[in-house]
Amino acid sequence: MMASISNTPSGYNLPLNWYKVILFIILLIVLFTIIPPKQREKFPISSQSEDFSGENSTSNLDQGNRVAAVNPDHDSISMRLESKKCDMLRGKWVPYPEGPLYTNQTTGCYIEKTQNCMRFGRPDTEFMKWRWKPDGCDLPVFDAAQFLELVRGKSMAFVGDSVARNQLQSLKCLLSTVAHPINESSTKVWTLRRFVFIHYNFTLELFGSTHLVRAEGIKPHSAAPIDLYLDEADQAWASKIANFDYVIISAGHWFSRPKMRYHESHKVVGCSMCNAKNMTDLTRFYGYKKAFETTFRTLIDLPKFNGTVILRTISPTHFEPEYWEGRGYCVRRKPFSKQQVRYDWFLQMYKKIQMEEFLAAKREGEERALKFRLLDITEVMLLRPDGHPNHYGHPPGSKNYLSDCLHWCLPGPIDVWNEFLLQMLKNENGG
Repeated sequence: MMASISNTPSGYNLPLNWYKVILFIILLIVLFTIIPPKQREKFPISSQSEDFSGENSTSNLDQGNRVAAVNPDHDSISMRLESKKCDMLRGKWVPYPEGPLYTNQTTGCYIEKTQNCMRFGRPDTEFMKWRWKPDGCDLPVFDAAQFLELVRGKSMAFVGDSVARNQLQSLKCLLSTVAHPINESSTKVWTLRRFVFIHYNFTLELFGSTHLVRAEGIKPHSAAPIDLYLDEADQAWASKIANFDYVIISAGHWFSRPKMRYHESHKVVGCSMCNAKNMTDLTRFYGYKKAFETTFRTLIDLPKFNGTVILRTISPTHFEPEYWEGRGYCVRRKPFSKQQVRYDWFLQMYKKIQMEEFLAAKREGEERALKFRLLDITEVMLLRPDGHPNHYGHPPGSKNYLSDCLHWCLPGPIDVWNEFLLQMLKNENGG
């Protein structure tokens, strides 16, 4: 049975068997024995002991917060509520009986069928009835009219894979509660979408790009190798982005796919999970780092670009096939507590790379008076295993589909990303 890579388990959030834990601990002991003390602080694993059972560990959230705080000037990019010293990233999900601001019947709100969970019979609705509650303050409910006023006469582009599309559709549905967008897309393919809110002269666009850089051989239902040209931005977005006021960049789980060949300076320099003779396996993280480096470099070097660059951090998955055989891979019906979250080394490595490249680009971009901002959603979304389509992203009985524990149901937890985005816009405009 073949399935799109976007619906294929990446290995994240799978329970560790006892023998894997023992081997992992032995490896850590060996590594910390041979690594000089001054270098240990650079090692991507927390030096504190971790509870791999997932029952009593807050290390994943703590690690994520440490990653996000590596910049001494982090207050300039963190998401705070207006003038209050209240970090939106620290908090919990609380019941919200009022439910979502829109439904799959809202005029102007088109939801991709694979995220339209209620259409295909998801029996529970509780996943739509939680709100993020920061510690020490309240996150205001999304105000569509206020958002549209803040972006009046401006343009916003989402650049990334199908999870970027997921967020764009959430935003479009939220805004459709007060204004109906006009679809000006020149094609029906999901990778290029354009919507205009005429009354506000606001343009919302999607530039679909699986890896942000030039990629060849992308076939969702194939295991054939993918060629990534790591020093060449994907022209699908790079050639059209110069005049946008806001550019929201993201990328993630496509880099976990095996058989990726890396090209730089017109030659093959290595690969990831390719098992090829006479070729160095540079790992998925090398490609991920280079892709963001090239993306930010492209934006900084565009002579006519004067917009705000927003990095949306990586979105977690919640595949748990060992627990729920026969019922899908993500069947939980309520949020995790912080104590239930497992440490996810792959996810934190991805985010660490994002932060490093973002901060480097931010420093350089400031020399051109470019603004770089952070939309940090990773730890908040780790707490929402209940928000994925599972097998409610397609008609009952459909073949050749795996459970989708990567994308997010609409409406659902992903709507908080745009509530964060609204707060960011408010802060940029003086609250």
